[in-house]
Amino acid sequence: MRTTYREAMREAIREAMQRDDRVFLMGEDVGRYGGCYAVSLGLLEEFGADRIRDTPLSESGFVGAGIGAALGGLRPIVEIMTVNFSLLALDQIMNNAASLLHMSGGQFAVPIVIRMTTGAGRQLAAQHSHSLEGWYAHIPGLRILAPATLEDARGMLWTALQDPDPVLVFEHGALYPTSGELAEDAGPVDIEHAAVRRTGADVSLITYGGTLPMVLDAADRLAGEGTAAEVIDLRTLRPLDEETLLASVAKTHRAVVVDEGWRSGSLSAEVSARIVEHAFYDLDAPVGRVCSAEVPIPYAHDLEQAALPSLERVVDAVHEVVGHG
Repeated sequence: MRTTYREAMREAIREAMQRDDRVFLMGEDVGRYGGCYAVSLGLLEEFGADRIRDTPLSESGFVGAGIGAALGGLRPIVEIMTVNFSLLALDQIMNNAASLLHMSGGQFAVPIVIRMTTGAGRQLAAQHSHSLEGWYAHIPGLRILAPATLEDARGMLWTALQDPDPVLVFEHGALYPTSGELAEDAGPVDIEHAAVRRTGADVSLITYGGTLPMVLDAADRLAGEGTAAEVIDLRTLRPLDEETLLASVAKTHRAVVVDEGWRSGSLSAEVSARIVEHAFYDLDAPVGRVCSAEVPIPYAHDLEQAALPSLERVVDAVHEVVGHG
């Protein structure tokens, strides 16, 4: 069937609520308005106000309420409008959701799913264009997901709801309107492993989330030049699937990491470090990185595009590592 990323997410929420009466959705404007990005459109009418809960504009308050609901046996899906607003709930996420299992000596799990929009490219300026998933991937006690495909948008949520630990799902805003074919019987998917989206023998292109379509386009261009790029979609940012990463690098002997986050202290830095730590002697060239410019993301369209990873920058990075030596 033909569908969009937004519709796949909505169907995932609908199915979860149909399958388990403990599941409910809460967040700003998720009810009457249908969600800031229209993901929850129509769900209030279908499930009622007890299970589709509009909250006050207080991220710390409603994330804390979601943690309490999870401790009480429910399975909350908490929507935070954009990733920058999650910083207002950072204490709840890090010091409560991620830590309570440890601090209670294993007595209290927090099975909460927190969804939020991430990424730039939509002229939302410096305060609403962050890619902070790498920050959250730094925190023990959390699982971090970044669905990049229709299948993952449809299938990751139910698997996440079965996890006894808190799961954060980062949905790139540029992906919501993307469309494609999705199997009628599409269901839960694995959240343990990275995915090889394209096989190749010359260089490993490692990315996730909103940059995956652009990286696949770069691989197409490189193929036309005679360079076979293998594309790895990380999918789960914590814990990282080292086995898939290292197997790819062992085959291609070169790697370029594409990450919309800022370069310094980024997820790309962590991936690069792990490759060097565990696959140094497999490398025929230094690991390349393509990240966003280290500036607040501009509002002006041309400046914003100049600050973000691009197909041309990915291709140039591959040329550099393939031509090294």
